[in-house]
Amino acid sequence: MANRTAKSGRRATRSALLLGVLGPAFVASVAYVDPGNVAANLTAGARYGYLLVWVLVVANLMAMLIQYLSAKLGVVTGHTLPELLAQRFRPGIRRLYWAQAEIVALATDLAEVVGGALALHLLFRIPLPLGAVIVGVLSMAILAIQDFRTQQRFELAIVGLLVVITVGFLAGLAVSPPSASGALGGLLPRFDGPDSVLLAASMLGATVMPHAIYVHSALSRDRHRSDRDAEVSDSAVRRLLRGTRVDVVVALGVAGVVNIGMLLLAASTLAGSEGTDSIEGAHAAIGAALGPVVGIVFAVGLLASGLASTAVGSYAGATIMEGLLERRIPLVLRRVITLIPSVVILALGVDPTWALVVSQVVLSFGIPFALVPLIRISTAKTVVGDFTLRMPLVIASWLSAGLVIVLNLTLLWLTVAPTG
Repeated sequence: MANRTAKSGRRATRSALLLGVLGPAFVASVAYVDPGNVAANLTAGARYGYLLVWVLVVANLMAMLIQYLSAKLGVVTGHTLPELLAQRFRPGIRRLYWAQAEIVALATDLAEVVGGALALHLLFRIPLPLGAVIVGVLSMAILAIQDFRTQQRFELAIVGLLVVITVGFLAGLAVSPPSASGALGGLLPRFDGPDSVLLAASMLGATVMPHAIYVHSALSRDRHRSDRDAEVSDSAVRRLLRGTRVDVVVALGVAGVVNIGMLLLAASTLAGSEGTDSIEGAHAAIGAALGPVVGIVFAVGLLASGLASTAVGSYAGATIMEGLLERRIPLVLRRVITLIPSVVILALGVDPTWALVVSQVVLSFGIPFALVPLIRISTAKTVVGDFTLRMPLVIASWLSAGLVIVLNLTLLWLTVAPTG
């Protein structure tokens, strides 16, 4: 009886420790369910049914690996990826590197604010510029939680929005369940002509977001190694890494389910629908096919997506500045500064879908600058000591990086190359 009680106590302790490390990956996972992913997933399902389910599965596995590398770096070293890069660069190179990373962060923020403004327009017919201001104000409230040094409360706020995102984007499946055989058939890798290859490349190539790579190392550091100079035993680090792996798998698993769910929803209800390559068109198609209530729930999910992702994007931008320039400004002040370009662009009447496309092009430029250094530092024994990657993970990491970079360069070329 005493042995059974002791074992139960140890299990309860392990469970408590595990719950204590969950959270950072849920914040980072918001990058994978942001407004930029919505149209691509719905378009894939509307045009090709269940054909490209396998693409999202592969993309999600790659995302889990890459985000784990970033989180591990923060846990093992007590430093963020930008901080570790700053230690290796001369001042001039460091400033140039910061400039490109900052441009990428601003482009990310543009996409998130535009997505949130579109959601407000769909829900309440609020003009897009005013909607952008409202999204900015609401995201400031979320960021204020982090500025007060309450990391776990910030994580809880983002997780709450992630729940709304999940319900909003998956509610339609309760009204129009997908075909089980069709979904299983979609796990078999195959294509249906050049257009399906291009769409699959777009879905896979947009998996990895540079700001999510930067910010995850900071989230894990801030949660587990806030006193970065304190000595932490190898056994304690290994316990944290075990919990971090669970955190990443669960959080990215939720993001993957949301993305796959959107594709399944489109496959079961939007086959042959036109206009699903824009958020407005996708919303109209869902409302027409499943009714106005589902359309409203979808728009609410889109709003939560914009709010959560823009808050995380601002956090990422602050991480980049603090790490590379050793300068920190309050997150709320940064939110005000970075909101201005989005409001101006929408006030000038720029098409929001075009703005989203341009933001994705800018993100494509930034991916190699975040992904390649992450893998190189994660495999440097002088930095991570005995926690360097094992060879299978090294190979998988470089294969994932190569695939993502090639796809993004290809999409970049197809986007900017002249036609005709």
